[in-house]
Amino acid sequence: MKLQIQSNIELRNEFVSDIRNIITTSRNDAIRGVDFERVRMYWKLGERIVVEEQAGKERAEYGTYLLHNLANKIESEFGSGFSYRQLAFCRQFYRAYPIMNALRSQFNWSQYRLLLQIDNEDKQEYYEHETLNNNWTGRELERQINSGLYERLLLSNDKKSVLEVARKERIPESPTEIIKDPMILEFLGLKRDATYYEKDLESALISNLQAFLLELGNGFSFVARQKRILLEDDEFFADLVFYNRLLHCFVVIELKTQKITHEDIGQLQMYVNYYDRNEKSIEENPTIGILLCADKNNTLVKYTLPENNNTIMASKYQLYLPSEKQLINELKRELKELD
Repeated sequence: MKLQIQSNIELRNEFVSDIRNIITTSRNDAIRGVDFERVRMYWKLGERIVVEEQAGKERAEYGTYLLHNLANKIESEFGSGFSYRQLAFCRQFYRAYPIMNALRSQFNWSQYRLLLQIDNEDKQEYYEHETLNNNWTGRELERQINSGLYERLLLSNDKKSVLEVARKERIPESPTEIIKDPMILEFLGLKRDATYYEKDLESALISNLQAFLLELGNGFSFVARQKRILLEDDEFFADLVFYNRLLHCFVVIELKTQKITHEDIGQLQMYVNYYDRNEKSIEENPTIGILLCADKNNTLVKYTLPENNNTIMASKYQLYLPSEKQLINELKRELKELD
């Protein structure tokens, strides 16, 4: 009888969800705890190495010999985590973060290693803040660094404003502070030379929505796909609609796999006007429109839109992660066109 009663008890979804959350949170906390102990260990190794180096600092190559000899002594016993290269990172780590209490418990050693390899202090600080703000994994941080996120934001903003937003010293005031140009969509797996349609690009973005939200930037949430807009007897469909909680506005994205035309800009402007007049509340900011295109003519965009435009943007997408040289050349070209 007792067993029958027990089997008839229906577990509330909320209760089961709470139990799952407790287990998952505890497991994640345990993993983070182990990861941070590893970070502390490497920091202590770096500290001890630097102290030992300073005892022989009158010899220029003392530090190099010290690390090689130390690696030869301990790597065979403790594994590749204590190679010469790893020990060199420990030394660099301690010098970059000489106060242990300043270490962030949310970061693991892989994330710190990625940050240490950035040779620009402002750039390093930006990625450190954004990793913390967005809870990026090591893989996500690496992807953002390799895609030149910092440099792409600098194309439309000054260094001071980019860092202020990252530090949460102020809220973004314009779409250019969040939206990148170009956008890097290598995660879609589409070939550069392949022939595909807007619907293929749209389907790939939806299938990789989490990665696309990461590329879009801070504060975006998905609202609709192929949003139907009925104007009298005519039907139109906006490709993708998002909402940005930092800018407090809707964001309509139109996809174009060819070079954009002034007709494309006019179509997007119509969608933006529709959202402003029918979907936006009084408290919300004007809707933003983004033409995500394979190529664009900045001069055409400039002369198609009003001089005071700050709601319609054209952003070129790339289907591959650029090399550092390619990224620099792309940024120089974009800046030249904007002059």
